[in-house]
Amino acid sequence: MLSPFMPPSPGCFDACPPVDEPPSPDGLSCSLTVPGEPYSAQIARSTVRSVLHAHRLDRVVPAAVQVVGELMAAAWYLDPGRSLYLALRHREAALRLTVYDGHASHAHPRLAAHCEARRRTALRVMAAVVRDCGGAWGFGESREPGGGTRTWASLPVAGAAGYLVVRPGPAS
Repeated sequence: MLSPFMPPSPGCFDACPPVDEPPSPDGLSCSLTVPGEPYSAQIARSTVRSVLHAHRLDRVVPAAVQVVGELMAAAWYLDPGRSLYLALRHREAALRLTVYDGHASHAHPRLAAHCEARRRTALRVMAAVVRDCGGAWGFGESREPGGGTRTWASLPVAGAAGYLVVRPGPAS
């Protein structure tokens, strides 16, 4: 039995992996809930930066941080004051960022079309980053019990690693 007052018995932690071995990128699976406030985008960006560093994915940090900041800001803008949920996954050489907000789709077709246009407009910078990385993005009704909207972006690691990389231009 572990106790804060007694040292662990010998062999208690022998099955734990060595501390100097960082986790594999393939095991990356992280999620968090943040308040629906303007500062939540900074919390999400810092968390994503730290998690990617811990999983040896530093080369995709600039693209991922830009995308998650845009996703969180748009979710807050469209549904202020309600909790936002961020999920970060790495599967099949791609990073998947998903944000859930509580803004439910509208029943009236014109209102729904207007709302979708607002969301697309709010995410135009993110859309450009995703396109530059060779990824995809979208949004739709959340399948979570509370409803709302699920907005996601998928960034191939190879494409995201090249984001903001300065390439030599033609010789002058």
